[in-house]
Amino acid sequence: MECAICNDKLCYSQGQDCTNNIIEQVREEADKYPNTKLSAIASILEARDYMKLTRLEETIKFAQELKFDRIGIAFCIGLSDEARVLHDILIKMFRVSSVCCKVGGINKKERGLPNIKKERYEAICNPIGQAFVLNDKNTEMNIILGLCVGHDMLFTKYSKAPVTTLVCKDRILAHNPIGALTSRYYVKKFIS
Repeated sequence: MECAICNDKLCYSQGQDCTNNIIEQVREEADKYPNTKLSAIASILEARDYMKLTRLEETIKFAQELKFDRIGIAFCIGLSDEARVLHDILIKMFRVSSVCCKVGGINKKERGLPNIKKERYEAICNPIGQAFVLNDKNTEMNIILGLCVGHDMLFTKYSKAPVTTLVCKDRILAHNPIGALTSRYYVKKFIS
């Protein structure tokens, strides 16, 4: 399958199945709880609020529609200010637990990992620790706020609650990674 370079997208406009018949397996999984509920609410929000909500507002509405009470925030230390703002917004509607990427304070040198600045103590990013902390808090939905590539994968893998990403880290493009795909100047760097 090469959907990214397909010009027709007949799956969308005519219901064509190009999956070589894996769709029955997909339907079996989609029909399991909580997948049915998550998918339904996402579709309802898309239809009802299309082009009306920011990602933050959509995330809040999603949690409210599912009647979630406990929300977790897994954030990068570099976005501590934004994590505080997010916490202050969410706490008005939910019980909120948040955990910084440096939780546990494990020394990078202890793990044989390089420091950004050699002369100082640096703790590793600990996405598995973040997931364990939020699992212990029995969060019902977790929000990623700027975790590194790879760390976001580990957090998602170990989180017991469903995970959504509010902010994708991109230090160069002000946390707007799609800019690398929409700026013709930047695209030329890769495709010329």
